[in-house]
Amino acid sequence: MQVTVKANFNKQTKDSKKELVQFYVKGEDEKKQELNQLTREVVELEIEGVDQKLTCEFSKTTKDNKKTTLEFIVKGDTSAEQSFNFYKRAGSDVTLKIVESQMSIDEFYEEHEGVEYQVDQGGNVNVSPGQMSLDDVESEGKKEQELLEKTP
Repeated sequence: MQVTVKANFNKQTKDSKKELVQFYVKGEDEKKQELNQLTREVVELEIEGVDQKLTCEFSKTTKDNKKTTLEFIVKGDTSAEQSFNFYKRAGSDVTLKIVESQMSIDEFYEEHEGVEYQVDQGGNVNVSPGQMSLDDVESEGKKEQELLEKTP
């Protein structure tokens, strides 16, 4: 499912926990039933004239007598380039396309496994002893190459 609306890109805020984008919709587009159906779903946002898309949770829709406010929580692994190109349109009227994503809410908030590390007072990073290093990768590559050379 998808819906296209004329909206004002009201604001973008970011704190240590989440990034939020907000749009104001006025006129006939406020009445589109798809807006209610997509609320609380994972969606991809597209702005006409911007190549990048943002994956977001369609957090909520708020209506008052002047406008409808759409709020989206941006997925945490969004690149700075994607965000920059998208957000330079903030404060202007845009054509917003909201497309339902194949991603579930659980997948949206899923934590990704990373490398555990500690930073000492000197700024050096220390990883756990079982972690593979670049030296390990290089030596594995040499071993594979030697085996290939020995194989008739």
